[in-house]
Amino acid sequence: MTKKIYGLIGHPVRHSLSPAMHNAAFAACGIDAEYKIYDVPPSELEQFLRNIREKGISGVNVTIPHKIEAKNFLERSGSIDDNAKRLGAVNTIKVMEDGRLLGSNTDGPGFYTSLIEDLKFEPEGKSVFVLGAGGAATAIVMYLGKAPRKIFILDVDKKKTKDLVDRYEKYYGDSRIAAADEKDLKASIDSSDLLINATPIGMKEGDPSPVKKEMMHTGLRVYDMVYNRPVTELVREANSLKLHAVNGLGMLLYQGAIAFESWTGVKAPVAVMRRALREALKEQKG
Repeated sequence: MTKKIYGLIGHPVRHSLSPAMHNAAFAACGIDAEYKIYDVPPSELEQFLRNIREKGISGVNVTIPHKIEAKNFLERSGSIDDNAKRLGAVNTIKVMEDGRLLGSNTDGPGFYTSLIEDLKFEPEGKSVFVLGAGGAATAIVMYLGKAPRKIFILDVDKKKTKDLVDRYEKYYGDSRIAAADEKDLKASIDSSDLLINATPIGMKEGDPSPVKKEMMHTGLRVYDMVYNRPVTELVREANSLKLHAVNGLGMLLYQGAIAFESWTGVKAPVAVMRRALREALKEQKG
């Protein structure tokens, strides 16, 4: 039997942790497969996807900046599931037995699983404050659906904020979501049970916390979607206040596990994948 090939397409992607996670999973499950990196510039994305079967690829993850364009392509030349349609982006593609490309989105369910497993937080009936309104924020906000009592969104890009609020209202109505404002930032956080950082702030060494320490209150849970650093300034400051806070490594893990199961039909070895991610992150930090 020919070795199956999976991979990640994005631009740039050279520092991705996904190969370590998936290749460890294939080895643990005795699956003859390899996960590779494909750096695909935006101008070459459509051609890459059109030729994916000829390249012998059985499935791919999709990352920045291709998630929306991959969805658009598959709506024309393949298919996407209802979850990807609702979340507005594709991050996983499976080559079906008949050759069709099926797009899905594992970011939302991956985040939700991490929220429950890592942060021990159940969003039903709670208020959630989300910093950022880009693709990552859209995926998690849309996946949370009607469960939260209220979702506050704040992004420096007002158009992105409006687009996310409008998308949410289309599916769930306008009573559970609100665009926050800088001037009422503390009030919005004060009334929230969970703070999510869905911005890139924290990815670079020396990045400040996107939220001032004095704005965090007792009982607030903090989820920083940044995963390339074990402890961001936001997580450090939250921990110093004795708040329960985690980074986004769990989201990467669980969205990858869902993709793995979709491709292979085999239960993902989550513990093996988690260990591989942590080891790969240590190696990157050297």
